[in-house]
Parts: sequence; structure tokens; C-alpha cells
Amino acid sequence: MTAVLTEAEVAPAAAAQQRRRRRVSGTLAVLPLLAFTAVAFGIPAVAMLNGAFTVKDPTTGATSYGTANLTVSLHGAYLTALAGSVKLSAVCAALGTVLGLPLAQAVVTSRFRALREAVLTASGVLANFGGVPLAFAFVATLGNSGVVTRHLGLTDKGWSLYSFWGLVIVYLYFLIPLMVLTITPALEGLRTQWREAAQNNGATTLQYWRHVALPVLGPSLLGGLVLLFGSAFSAYATAAAMVGSAVPLVTLQIADALSGNVLVGQENVALALSLDMVLVAGLVMAVYLPLQRRSARWLA
Repeated sequence: MTAVLTEAEVAPAAAAQQRRRRRVSGTLAVLPLLAFTAVAFGIPAVAMLNGAFTVKDPTTGATSYGTANLTVSLHGAYLTALAGSVKLSAVCAALGTVLGLPLAQAVVTSRFRALREAVLTASGVLANFGGVPLAFAFVATLGNSGVVTRHLGLTDKGWSLYSFWGLVIVYLYFLIPLMVLTITPALEGLRTQWREAAQNNGATTLQYWRHVALPVLGPSLLGGLVLLFGSAFSAYATAAAMVGSAVPLVTLQIADALSGNVLVGQENVALALSLDMVLVAGLVMAVYLPLQRRSARWLA
């Protein structure tokens, strides 16, 4: 009886010790990732915060901490650029989500495996095709002297690639494929039993999507919307090469402030603008994360 009690007492202790060893092993395994995150993201974040709140006296050159840079970043041309970036990103994200969802659904329901793999592969390539090469491709095609522009006489009809809506079209070139890649796993998680149950109860295809599929996909769609918003919000090279200062964007304002194209000594204002971008992205993520957890329970 004593031996049995001893074994019963020893077993929980051994299990607890094994759990502690696993916890320590897991912590040691994740240390390289934590170190990389601290170097790659932590140091730039600290430098950005320090610069954003560092105010330099133009007369004496003395520095102190204050909110003057943040105040400047939220007024005048800087505020216009920030609002322009938010507007552009929101429009591009909304259109990319609306256009990418049916395309992804067509890919998921396709019976041709080769077509499905080809579309997903092309989406992976196009989602990462941006910057100066993308700007050059659209300028050569839809610019003022582009092939399509001259062939269709678009200039006489009021078309201009170097405008807000021209930039929207260019951004959709890589945002729609990105949405296809993002939403495809969620569409594959929709169970056929749900559609069959809806049909057996007399629901039409539209009613199934309205009352079953879209509520389940809602958090995933919002996640894709957030991802597209972030991609458009942070894009720089494409807009810089194509529209320059024709469309006010915060990323272009940051580049001008860092290089001193407009005013000299505005480097800390550029860091304040970067902090504004981080805050906007943080607000968007704060809405997305709770809904993503809800979606994971349905699609698990």
C-alpha cells in the first residue's frame, strides 16, 4: 500500500518536471527569433520614438524632448499627405477585397487542378511585383504616351495615369493577387455540409452566402482588408516613380523630409510621420485581431 502511494505521489511530480523541461526547451528554441525581432524591429522602433520626440532648437542647436514634431506632422501638407495615404489605402483595400473574393472562389471551386495551381502561382508572383518596374510597365502602357493610351485615345477622354485613380489601378495590380492568396485558405475551410444543409432548408445561393458563408468569412475578409490596407499604406517606390508629388502621400512626405527636398532639418518630423503611420496601422490591427480569433474557431 505504501509503495502504491509513493508511486502516486511521484507521478505528478515527474509530470510537472517534464512540463518545466519542455517549457524551458521551448523558451530556448524561440530565443533566436526574439533576438532577431529585437534587433530588426526593436532598435528601429526605439530610434523612431526617440527622434519623433526630440526637438532641436534652430538657434542654439540644443535638443530636448517634446511633442513639437508630432504637432507639425498633423498640420498643413503633412496632414494632407497622411489623409491622402489613408484614403488611397482604404479605397485600394476595399476594391481589392471585393474583386479578389470572387476570383479566389472561382479558383477554389475550379475542377481543373492545373488552372488552380497556375492562378495561385501567378498570384504569388504578381503580389510581389511592385516598385519601379511596375511603375514603368504602367507608364509604358497607360501613360500619356503609352501604347494603350494612344491606341484608344484615352487622353482625349480625360484619362490620366498620374492621378489618384491611376494610382489605384496600379496598386490593384498587386493587391488583388495578394487578396486571392490571403482568402483562398479561408474559402477552402468552408464545409460542404453547410451549403448542403442550407440547400436542404430551401436557401438559395445568395441566401447561403449572405447568412452562412459571409458571416463565417467576415473576420478573414477583414484580415485580408487589413493586409491590403497595410500594403498600400506602406508602398513608396511605385508612387515615387510614377506620380511624384502629384498625389500627396505620407511616404513621399517622409522621403522629402529626410532628404531635405522641401525644408532642411526636418528629419525628426519625418520620424514623427513614421510614428503616425505606426499608430494608424495599430488602430487597424486592434479591430482585426479579435475578429480573427472568432474566425479561427469556425474554420478550425
